[in-house]
Amino acid sequence: TGPLMLGKSAFTRYCAECHGPVGQGTDKGPTFIHRVYHPGHHGDGSFYLAAKKGARAHHWKFGDMKPVKGVTDAQLEKIVMYVRALQKANGLF
Repeated sequence: TGPLMLGKSAFTRYCAECHGPVGQGTDKGPTFIHRVYHPGHHGDGSFYLAAKKGARAHHWKFGDMKPVKGVTDAQLEKIVMYVRALQKANGLF
């Protein structure tokens, strides 16, 4: 099991309910396949901060994001790798 598969598994467990199974967003949370989440605008650290401390609604109208209970830094590292791979596969960079 490679890092991307671990990232996909962790993303599915902790993120997909709101951000969609492949980061396309849902009625609960925004897509990650958007220039707002390009690494030049939201660096990898923003994903850690949002997951650990929550995030104030500032780009979308989904409301504030609550901290994600139970996700570890090691899982977040793989989640960010997975999100960046999805973004690249969708031509974001």
